Amino acid sequence: MKKNLGKKNWMFPMPVLMIGTYGEEETPDVMNAAWGGITLEDEITICIDTSHKTWENIAARKAFTVAFGTADKVAACDYLGLVSGNKTPDKVSKSGLTVTKSKFVDAPVINELPLVLECELVSMNDENCNVVGKIVNCAVEEAALTDGKPDAAKMKPICFDPCAHVYRIMGDAVANAFSVGKELA
Repeated sequence: MKKNLGKKNWMFPMPVLMIGTYGEEETPDVMNAAWGGITLEDEITICIDTSHKTWENIAARKAFTVAFGTADKVAACDYLGLVSGNKTPDKVSKSGLTVTKSKFVDAPVINELPLVLECELVSMNDENCNVVGKIVNCAVEEAALTDGKPDAAKMKPICFDPCAHVYRIMGDAVANAFSVGKELA
């Protein structure tokens, strides 16, 4: 029997999205955000509070990157979610991560995270804090590819568990998508 717990925003998994932007004078800024996902084939929507430096940077530069937190960089990813770019402008360098300017958009790519989506701004809605970006490029470290595709087992992406307030690593594959259900057809 299920127990009713009222209105909750619990969803699994919630990827750890690392949003990269540039501020004034090309200062890189990265924030950790869990509230987002792919909303069209070539678009991503992320909820970013308007008080964040990232919001201001996206509005000014019309671009951002989205990398995915990994198990080997969990402390740096968490730090970038704990510290505000409004108060600590050099938080990226303090995290130990490094960045390179994207070749496709006016935003930084985090060198140590294996997969990045490079996005142009589509829209910002300050009423619901949604930022929508058009994905113009996806770049993946060659070492994280298998047969030319990103391999989650190699990347070890982490997810946020909103109930326990912990980061979890993605688990093992359990079945082939769009295939295992054919047994029931």
